[in-house]
Amino acid sequence: MLTITSHEAELLEDPFGILPGERYEFLLDLEVPEDDELYSENGIYLRVIFLMEDGSARITQYQFYEKETEKSFDFGLDEEEEAMVASYCLEHLPEQEEQE
Repeated sequence: MLTITSHEAELLEDPFGILPGERYEFLLDLEVPEDDELYSENGIYLRVIFLMEDGSARITQYQFYEKETEKSFDFGLDEEEEAMVASYCLEHLPEQEEQE
């Protein structure tokens, strides 16, 4: 199971107002067990595009990367992991953290 150890998040600007809703980019630092095929000595992070639209929230895109090399990995999250990441993103939206 993946563990999120820290994050960076920002609202992605849509200067032309073409896309509905608000999109956020999250960079989630992950702790990955050594016996997991995703494990890397250099560390792993997950880039997530998270959408808030009409009161609903969801992940629209994500990609795993190795920290030092920026090499991307073609792995998917299982349902439980995706739900955990979505919940984490929802709880850590940039506006939410500023209000706390």
